Amino acid sequence: MPEAAVDISWREAVRGAQALLAEAGVPSPGVDARLLAEHVIGGPLVTAGRPSGDQLAAFAVLVDRRRRREPLQHLTGEMFFRHLRLVSEPGAFVVRPETELVAEEAITAARQVGAPRVVDLCTGSGAIALAVATEVPTSTVWAVELSPEALAVAARNVADLAPHVTLVAGDAATALPELDGTVDVVVSNPPYVPPDAVPQDPEVRDHDPDLALYGGGADGLEVPRAVLRSAARLLRPGGTVVMEHAEVQAAAAREACARTGAFAEVRTVRDLTGRDRMVVARRV
Repeated sequence: MPEAAVDISWREAVRGAQALLAEAGVPSPGVDARLLAEHVIGGPLVTAGRPSGDQLAAFAVLVDRRRRREPLQHLTGEMFFRHLRLVSEPGAFVVRPETELVAEEAITAARQVGAPRVVDLCTGSGAIALAVATEVPTSTVWAVELSPEALAVAARNVADLAPHVTLVAGDAATALPELDGTVDVVVSNPPYVPPDAVPQDPEVRDHDPDLALYGGGADGLEVPRAVLRSAARLLRPGGTVVMEHAEVQAAAAREACARTGAFAEVRTVRDLTGRDRMVVARRV
């Protein structure tokens, strides 16, 4: 027989969880408590009856893990990017809202071409590649990732959302030489954190893979510079590169573009908060 409901409502349970998460310094305790409850319920909180003992026990475990600052996305197993619902697992970078504008720049550039070829370097979970593939249906998309763990997550997302995307296990610096000079858009959210700029948020510092965070070199731009060099060889004349970077790296990213000798119309684009977020340039 099913377990009987207990004498506490879901709303009361969520309020208690919110207080615990707030005390632990979780940035959005109310939202997180509700989402964890809905994950346990398997549906909206507003339509839920009273929880069973098993449901409350499962909820308590998740709240405790979130209190210890495990990412919400790892606990629910999902994350959202533009219109996409993606699988989220340890081993792949948790997508950020600011990267949605990076994808938008790539999508805008791809839409200028009838049947664009697009390469996403350092694809991680596959978020940008899948946004392009689903929002520009005429596109052919390749997604490159070095980490086997992230590639496994990307493979699940590709299978669920756009099986025609080609996943490539490889280094962004050397991948896809067979496409040199034929690509319309290269887009990337590479690792770019400098070694001495350890993220303060425990969710990022302790749970995002180092391979997805730290860009190498004293300024964190070793991998981004390699991405720009790859973009220079992959892109056809007139093709577009879009690459995310940290706010303080805008000038250095533009300089790295210039140093390749391959790009014109180099510009910095800001995110919705007004922060310098990406470099965009045209292949000459």
